[in-house]
Amino acid sequence: MASKRNACCKRRNVHLTLQARPSMHRSARRHRESGAFAIMFVPLLIVIIGFCGLALDAGAMYNRKVDLSGIAKAVALAAARELDGTSEGIAAAKASAKATAERFKYQYFNEGIGIKWDDSALSFGASPSRSGTWIAASSAEAANAAELASLYFAKVDTTGLGEATNTVNTLFMRFIPGGPLTALLNDIAVAGKSSIKVTPIAICAMSPARATQRPALSELVQHGFRRGVSYDLMQLNPNGINPVRFTVNPLLAPGKSGPDFSIAWLGPFMCSGTMWVPRLTGGPIRVSPLPPTAPLASLFTQLNSRFNVYSNNSCKPNGAPPDINIMAYAYDESNVVKWMTPKSGSRAAKKTIERGKLETVADLETAPANNGEYGPLWAYAKAVKAPSPIEAAEPSSGYSTFTTSQWSTLYPSGPTTSNYPSSGTPYQAGTTNSGTYEAPQDNQAIAARQRRVLNVPLLSCTPAAPSASNSEATVLAVGKFFMTVPADQERLIAEFAGLLPEKSLSGQVELYP
Repeated sequence: MASKRNACCKRRNVHLTLQARPSMHRSARRHRESGAFAIMFVPLLIVIIGFCGLALDAGAMYNRKVDLSGIAKAVALAAARELDGTSEGIAAAKASAKATAERFKYQYFNEGIGIKWDDSALSFGASPSRSGTWIAASSAEAANAAELASLYFAKVDTTGLGEATNTVNTLFMRFIPGGPLTALLNDIAVAGKSSIKVTPIAICAMSPARATQRPALSELVQHGFRRGVSYDLMQLNPNGINPVRFTVNPLLAPGKSGPDFSIAWLGPFMCSGTMWVPRLTGGPIRVSPLPPTAPLASLFTQLNSRFNVYSNNSCKPNGAPPDINIMAYAYDESNVVKWMTPKSGSRAAKKTIERGKLETVADLETAPANNGEYGPLWAYAKAVKAPSPIEAAEPSSGYSTFTTSQWSTLYPSGPTTSNYPSSGTPYQAGTTNSGTYEAPQDNQAIAARQRRVLNVPLLSCTPAAPSASNSEATVLAVGKFFMTVPADQERLIAEFAGLLPEKSLSGQVELYP
């Protein structure tokens, strides 16, 4: 019996051994496969790490390129906004470029590194062409007047900021045979003015002298115009008794020639009060005389959008909003100017040809026959005192003004006032002054301050005014005129409020490809 049990156990062990042997084979095979995979994974891991490293280097270079592009664009726009055709404008552009650049930081492993500005990165030109002629910022201020008058574009090349700003140190590319240790990047941006806030109607300067003074109280007179006096801009001529007035080509930059332009083009520009040119200086502009009768027949409706009048779909409120104050200061029998006595008179200073030219009675040294002939006074701007020296630029706070108590000397035998606003002028007095303020209905939410102000080119008409269509004309200055009443086909009545520096005319400044 014992022998039988031993035999049985032996057979069972043999069976168990036979059953275990396939499992042992599988375990050994898996061990051999794991070792093969480990051998293949090591070089694959190196490749993966290499691609990750290249991606990190490429990302660092991309981020630096984006930083440089943003810096170049912002600095070019800041510099271009300051350009006004003068050496002072160049200096202001350089200062603005430096201040803007040094507000930026570029990223380097999450640490912001400030920009060290260098003027060699900045240059100025007369056109936005990158391949055109550009004058280095270091020498632009010393350019002659003719060159300065045309420099209205700024170019920024970040190469001028030095290698520290433009260089990215590679971390992984350097380990590739022949791979770079550093990557040198740069970006270029060009910006300039694409429009100016000037209405494309021009008149003759009544005097070629930029500044003179009247004997009484040394009142400042600019190109023949007195501040605070209303003029019919369609009834002036410094050389004769027939009126001269012009439209301006709103698309042709000074010094450029082009085909004749049509008055039909001007509607949108009259609505917005802008021209699509970068400047008015640096060369002659192109003008055409307005018709001798009904000169504003196709233009006055656009001008009157400022009074919340939108007829014939000539303008849209969103693009040409009304003024915040649309009160008309008419000064006639039916619509009295509330701050003046007498209560009737001319809508503008009455025209006269006493001196052989078409001007107003307010320009004469002698008093008019009727005190109402001065028209409304000081609706928007007060008369100012002549500075010393006479050509001194107007300070940011404005010239010193006269008081209403001095009207009898400024305007002999003229109107008097006892109800003039104690603060500001009638236009600025606001809702508390009955008879000087009216809010635009329907469009009050989009109304814009000072929309009734027209910036009008004053042309050199010496020895004669341009007479032919598409004539060349030189702009002496840009006058600031406040529309006191809506225009009609024959009249555009506006109060003179001074001359504007070129810099203040800037409209849109944009980047160029």
